Amino acid sequence: MTRIALSLVTLALLAACQPAAETPEQPDLCGASGFQGLMGQNRAALDQLRLPPGSRVVGPDDMVTADYRTDRLNIEYDRKGIIHKIGCY
Repeated sequence: MTRIALSLVTLALLAACQPAAETPEQPDLCGASGFQGLMGQNRAALDQLRLPPGSRVVGPDDMVTADYRTDRLNIEYDRKGIIHKIGCY
């Protein structure tokens, strides 16, 4: 019984560590709205763009820090090189 309770507490604490999802009320501090047209395109499209300083382009096997910064643009692509997520985090 104690293991189950400890597991539940651990899961609750881990869930609390997850960054809050972006909501329409949050300001677009990183300028992600200006890059939404890249969704579904190949990551090669980024080669022609000038991204804001501190931006991250993240592939499926890339390691990144887990710090949450609303002023940092993140662009994620999948194994096929297709951009599937753009946001401020």
